Amino acid sequence: MADLCSTERFSDRVEDYVRYRPDYPVALVGWLHGLGVNPDWTVADVGAGTGISSKLFLDAGHRVTAVEPNAKMRDAAIRWLRDEARFVAVDGSAEATGLPDGSTDLVIAAQAFHWFDTEKVRAEFARILSLRGLVAVFWNSRRLTGTPFLEGYERLLHEYGVDYVSVAERYADDDAMTRWFGHGYRGMASFPHAQKLDHEALLGRLMSSSYAPKPGHPNHEPMLHALRSLFDATQDGGTVDFEYDTRVFAGHPGP
Repeated sequence: MADLCSTERFSDRVEDYVRYRPDYPVALVGWLHGLGVNPDWTVADVGAGTGISSKLFLDAGHRVTAVEPNAKMRDAAIRWLRDEARFVAVDGSAEATGLPDGSTDLVIAAQAFHWFDTEKVRAEFARILSLRGLVAVFWNSRRLTGTPFLEGYERLLHEYGVDYVSVAERYADDDAMTRWFGHGYRGMASFPHAQKLDHEALLGRLMSSSYAPKPGHPNHEPMLHALRSLFDATQDGGTVDFEYDTRVFAGHPGP
């Protein structure tokens, strides 16, 4: 993944990421609890970023260790969650977490999973899991069609985004995730999720994406004008609905 600089490509987008990235639906945790996960299970949030996924499980009563290699994102998570007694953040990668063997009951990997070396992380996740442990992989999948805003936003990314198609193609489909879990696959679920964004928040949400051109890039100013036009044409009461399907896959990693 060195060609896309996966570890450092969000370093200059941390503040937008903190303020404008979506959280995850609480129903996701309830679904995992239905598979036998309990609040006393320890959680390793691998590729934790700024702590959005960690917060979801802290709120559900879990003890969470956030594993994040990007120092700026890890520091943002610590600033946000430092008052949580059940939270700790460590410097580590998905392929080499640094966590002890068998130390984790639930490994979660959220929006960052598509950046991982999926073969290496299967072995690493299996190493750090306890005997009762599970892995849950989930992400917010932005809806591409269904409303004029969603369809216009997708066109905007294709026209102005930097390596947008390369990043979008990294997300796994259902069959790929089933193969990744192998015989240990326990199932998947999907939950509707959304953000209601005014223009400032929509701009921040766009600029939190690693493929959005930064100031100085020739696509930056045209992209901002296109976003303003799209917002003005599709807003309702001063906001647009940024809609997702939150997809979660769970099981024991194996061949």
